[in-house]
Amino acid sequence: MVLVTGGAGYIGTHTCVQLIEAGYEIIIFDNFSNATQEAIKRVEAIVKQKVPYLEGDIRSDSDLEKVFTQYDITSVIHFAGLKAVGESVAEPLKYYDNNVYGTLVLCEVMNRHNCKKIVFSSSATVYGDPHTTPITEDFPLSATNPYGKTKLFIEEILRDLYNADNSWDIALLRYFNPVGAHSSGTIGEDPNGIPNNLMPFIAQTAVGKRERLSVFGGDYDTTDGTGVRDYIHVTDLAAGHLKALAYFDNNKGLLTVNLGTGKGYSVLEMIQAFETASQKTVPYAIVERRPGDIAACFADPAYAKKVLDWEATKSIEEMCEDTWRWQSNNPNGYK
Repeated sequence: MVLVTGGAGYIGTHTCVQLIEAGYEIIIFDNFSNATQEAIKRVEAIVKQKVPYLEGDIRSDSDLEKVFTQYDITSVIHFAGLKAVGESVAEPLKYYDNNVYGTLVLCEVMNRHNCKKIVFSSSATVYGDPHTTPITEDFPLSATNPYGKTKLFIEEILRDLYNADNSWDIALLRYFNPVGAHSSGTIGEDPNGIPNNLMPFIAQTAVGKRERLSVFGGDYDTTDGTGVRDYIHVTDLAAGHLKALAYFDNNKGLLTVNLGTGKGYSVLEMIQAFETASQKTVPYAIVERRPGDIAACFADPAYAKKVLDWEATKSIEEMCEDTWRWQSNNPNGYK
């Protein structure tokens, strides 16, 4: 059975759908600080079966012990973590406590139950401000904000764990920018309060929930002055997790892989694509840069193709269409 920590969240729910459709048995573990039980109900509606879950905190040994005692967990996909860059700058201790300490507790409980297979949700933020693009897995690592540092520290911890005990199988998946939603429009990204990521902000502006979009920085060294990112459809990203799990059926060891499309789009290009998909105007204003942001960041996905036989398949048009379907069907998210 696969334990999915943070499985009620945005990437978690989409991955759970694919795991169940592929025949895996799963259990979701979530503290619902950034997610709702409604999201799990929606997953159940898509897969047409009950999805077991336990409410608990990854920082709690006893909460995790309960899961591992009750279920025969053979592998873990670890999504549970706080992920807002701005909030991490304002509240770094909260991020180190939840993300880093929580992962330590999780690994200790896994070790105790001899469950030594983990797929970790890392991030392209571990590359800091890259000296060139596209980014390959052997680029130097650094981070420009506490959120990114938590991902970097967790990677270091997992590498040290593997070096100390080679019986672990560990995949470090470095995501670029997840967007989109399930094609049914049933599940999608539902950020608490003001979104931290571009796509839900664009979508909420298009649906009339927000007056206008703030574009942070118009003077970057990019084609139109706005930040360039590698946007990847969440269902492509979810598929990468299944490929990583399957990889360990025939291979052992420590795997580090970029999950991105290899293409970068600027903020203004994303706004334009979204306006086309939604047939709505997205009013925006260019404001000051955000601390911790970088000019351009996109992946070289060649290694993922080579070792996992994985590549992104969805276009920017599909990303925008699926996001709009989710947002227009659910103007207030899961509420």
